[in-house]
Amino acid sequence: MFGYVMASMPELSKEAQSRYSSVYCGICRQIRRRSSNLARLGLSYDMAFLALLLMSLYEPEEDSGPRACMLHPIKPRRWVDNEYIRYAADMNVALAYYNAADDYEDEKKLTAKALSAVFGKDCPAIAQRYPRQCQAIADCIARLRKLEQEHCANPDEPASCFGQLMAEVLVYREDLWSSSLREMGMALGRYIYLADAAVDYRRDQRKNRYNPFLEMGTGADRQQWEQYLVLAMGRCTAYYERLPLVQDKDILDNILYSGVWVEYRRRQREQKSPGGQI
Repeated sequence: MFGYVMASMPELSKEAQSRYSSVYCGICRQIRRRSSNLARLGLSYDMAFLALLLMSLYEPEEDSGPRACMLHPIKPRRWVDNEYIRYAADMNVALAYYNAADDYEDEKKLTAKALSAVFGKDCPAIAQRYPRQCQAIADCIARLRKLEQEHCANPDEPASCFGQLMAEVLVYREDLWSSSLREMGMALGRYIYLADAAVDYRRDQRKNRYNPFLEMGTGADRQQWEQYLVLAMGRCTAYYERLPLVQDKDILDNILYSGVWVEYRRRQREQKSPGGQI
């Protein structure tokens, strides 16, 4: 379900591309340090967006430097580190755990079960550091599971459920900006859930799995689906623009106004291709 909130790299300047990559590498580095090398398998660009958003809002001091790693052993990559990078790393592991556990419940794949064990061993420590966020993740995933079992035909319900999850994840602390961040996260979570449902429509239909658009019984009406997506992102960006963001706003703008749609279209094409899951 994750991986939609990412930049359209060709539209970024070389400097912005380097900055974006350094944040991503910083999160990867912190997952290795705070969890394990294997936990980096769950690394998602969604959390680079989270880190950039909070860094732009709070403008913390940063550490940075070049480092080679297992994935890039020859040419060192620049990384960035601060408290929001570390927060994004912890949220990445927690979300990866619930995502893998949910995949196992859906398809009983042994790889998903193994990954849930990799991510899950660090979740108790993460929950101690961020109890509100982790409780929200657990509650929302449980609620989503119930809605799926009930074959909920109203896409607003599961979408809003996932929106509540993202709302709490975007709020690092309760302060002046928490209300706008929650509203933004709610809308962004709705977009992610509905985009994923639209992309997976044919595969879920073939595998007889829950999909809110299937339950609606309206058929593959992509125009109707995209109305949901446009409304969700419109609300997300409305609250986003209320935040006093300057640092890295070019990257954040790229992600919210272009990147999410580029990735959505890419996944749609992938599903329609001869080798896609259609």
